[in-house]
Order: sequence, then C-alpha cells, then structure tokens
Amino acid sequence: MPTYPDIAKLLLRVTLGSLLLAHGIHKLIHGIGGVHALVVSAGLPAFFAYGVYVGELIAPLFVILGLYGRIASGVVAFNMLMAIYLAYGFHLSFTKYGAFSFETPLMFFVMALVIVLIGTGRYGVNSK
Repeated sequence: MPTYPDIAKLLLRVTLGSLLLAHGIHKLIHGIGGVHALVVSAGLPAFFAYGVYVGELIAPLFVILGLYGRIASGVVAFNMLMAIYLAYGFHLSFTKYGAFSFETPLMFFVMALVIVLIGTGRYGVNSK
C-alpha cells in the first residue's frame, strides 16, 4: 500500500495551525486579560503575556504555510508548555469526564513537537 508522508505532514500542519489560530483570533478579539493575570500571578513580567499573540497567531500562520515550519512549531510547543505551566502548574488532574485537565494544550504541544521532529514536508513555502 502506498504511503503519503508529505500529505500527512500537510494535514498535521493545517490541523495544528488552524485549531490554534482560532484560539489566537479569540484572544485578538476579546483581549488577553486572562493570560495577563496568569503571567503576573506567576511572578513574570506583564509584557510576557503578549507572547501569546506570537504563539497563537503568528506561529500558527507560519505552521500552516510551512514557512520556517520547524521554528514556528518550536514556538508553538514552547507557548503550549507555558500555557500548561501557567494555567495548570503541570499538576495532573482530571475533568469530570475523565480527561486530563490540560489535554488540549498538551495535544497542541505534542503536534507541534512532531512537526519539529519530522519537518514540514514538501507542501510548504520553504520546504526542501
């Protein structure tokens, strides 16, 4: 049976980028007050909160386009680790439905890490 690794990489990139971009657009429209509060309560400088725009708007666009996809995915992965740390403190807890409380940012982190490891494939702006 033939395999299509470049199409699989494209599907992974578009899925990660578009799902995360939706979160970024929401923050662009409604503000980052919640992120700001988490950053400040963790003792970090308040301007770090604006990094969420890089991690959830700019980097996902680069991931979708395959433009410096590994670097952009690394930014997304870091952003998701920070999200897990700030919002959940890496404490393993479960929702009332049995899911990990931080499963969405964990899923985004793993998807981004996979792109860092395997690359963006042939269907990207600057792919090789």
